[in-house]
Amino acid sequence: MKLFLDSANLKEIDEAVSWGAIDGVTTNPTLVAKEGREFVPLMKEICERVNGPVSMETVSRDAAGMIEEGRAFAALHQHIVVKCPLTKEGLKATRQLSHEGIRVNVTLCFSPNQALLAAKAGAYFVSPFVGRLDDLSQDGMLLIQDIKTIYANYRFATQILVASVRHPIHVAEAAKIGADIATMPFAVLEMLVKHPLTDAGLERFLSDWERLPPEAKQWKASAAAAPRGKAGIRASR
Repeated sequence: MKLFLDSANLKEIDEAVSWGAIDGVTTNPTLVAKEGREFVPLMKEICERVNGPVSMETVSRDAAGMIEEGRAFAALHQHIVVKCPLTKEGLKATRQLSHEGIRVNVTLCFSPNQALLAAKAGAYFVSPFVGRLDDLSQDGMLLIQDIKTIYANYRFATQILVASVRHPIHVAEAAKIGADIATMPFAVLEMLVKHPLTDAGLERFLSDWERLPPEAKQWKASAAAAPRGKAGIRASR
């Protein structure tokens, strides 16, 4: 499963990229507004930092406006995927843009029927919002399972992009179901790394290392002095 970062913050994106952890980025008007930057220059910077899809959301309510914006967005950078909402107008725009070879991420999906319509309209991604369903005492991951089943039944090419991810359990469940992608805020991505036993184990190892006498810890000097064989491998004596 691919991991996307749900952010428009360049520092967060750079940090996640440095881990080799993310395959793309999703943004929305709310995330962009938080940065206090001009929309288009910021999106271009994000695209230059990420070697993968970057979702850029339309803000028109009618299909004609979404199509116009989508064409302009797609022309900005090869990484751009145009986001359209799962409304009747959004489906119209998705159908037209996809016919033009422009990738569309149909967002704000909350039901299997909506996901079916998105796939039939030619969506490249569909973004079901699991966290917002959980907020209403519904099981968001059941929606992912239903979409996965429907898409497998009819061999739809639309990829399932699990959105509104609130915690690491959402990520693990999405991976077990077989979702294509999960997108998450930087705080959740950090949670994927952390485990108390990892931290405790590392502290124990380093504490034990410090107990060694100084002469036993001279491996750096001895390694640097050892002759190299072919392909830079240290030659044994």
